[in-house]
Amino acid sequence: MRSFFYVISALAVIGLAYWAYHENYRTQAAISHAERLEGQIATARQRLRVLNAEWAYLNRPARLRELADINFDRLGLMPLEAQQFGRIDDVDYPPETDLRIDFSGSVEVTNQPSEEAAE
Repeated sequence: MRSFFYVISALAVIGLAYWAYHENYRTQAAISHAERLEGQIATARQRLRVLNAEWAYLNRPARLRELADINFDRLGLMPLEAQQFGRIDDVDYPPETDLRIDFSGSVEVTNQPSEEAAE
């Protein structure tokens, strides 16, 4: 009987060793995958910073003013002035609608006895 327990114990140790070995490789693969994703995120963030810098460079007011002057005849662009902008009073908002729900014709469907049935 003692040898049976030795065999079972040895098989349990071998099984746990295999499980630990397998989990170790799965963990290493997950860590490697996470590191690759972090590298891709860092690359994407760097690219975003470059694009934001390019956007800011291309939208400089002096550059845009120069482009507007160069293309004035073709585009017919006029300089912006304060009176060209509207006021908030000029905006037509839709009329407010009453969103309340009328429950006067509804039917009671709860499990609680109603006051009328209790009397």
